[in-house]
Amino acid sequence: MSVRLLVADDHEVIRTGLASLLAGSDIEIVAEAATGKEAVQKAEEIKPDVILLDIRMPDGDGLATLEKLRAKVPESRVVMLSTYDNPTYIARAVALGAADYVLKGSTREALLETITAAANGESPSRSGELRRIAGAMKIRQVIDDDEVPLTQRETQVLRHVALGLSNKEIGRSLEISVETVKEHVQNILRKIAVSDRTQAAVWAVRKGLV
Repeated sequence: MSVRLLVADDHEVIRTGLASLLAGSDIEIVAEAATGKEAVQKAEEIKPDVILLDIRMPDGDGLATLEKLRAKVPESRVVMLSTYDNPTYIARAVALGAADYVLKGSTREALLETITAAANGESPSRSGELRRIAGAMKIRQVIDDDEVPLTQRETQVLRHVALGLSNKEIGRSLEISVETVKEHVQNILRKIAVSDRTQAAVWAVRKGLV
């Protein structure tokens, strides 16, 4: 049974290259899109099994498109496509419900494996960044360090802050309200005696929390 794939990337050469890479496989490209808006429209029409979505789109952040796709076609799995192995992008993609995150320089085998795993509802196929970041975001271990005066939940929130997530994304990832996230962030800033999120992120990195 073939996997029906929608490819969303603003560069025609990338779309053509992907079509060549996937030729002869069980993955069939059923539609292409050059903008985020077009990707959402075509996804709603076609209901593909998997959407391969560029993280940088010409009409805005590809992650904003990911959020729309998850709302409009929740049954379609979205795999983010990127040039960069950027932990902040990966963390945001995890929080917004991406099935996986694949690099444009990946091998044909890795691409096929990632798309097929996503279509089958399996966990991230790569042993690299997405799985590592997702694990770090969900971890609930107690930090045994007197210099870290935070609760387990505050430590979780701080990890998300350090990875560049917004309050809304943190709330979604941890399944708590935005108001609760804001309250946690205020408590964190007060407890570790810093004035903003950037300083909190630096503190977290120095303490080895991320």
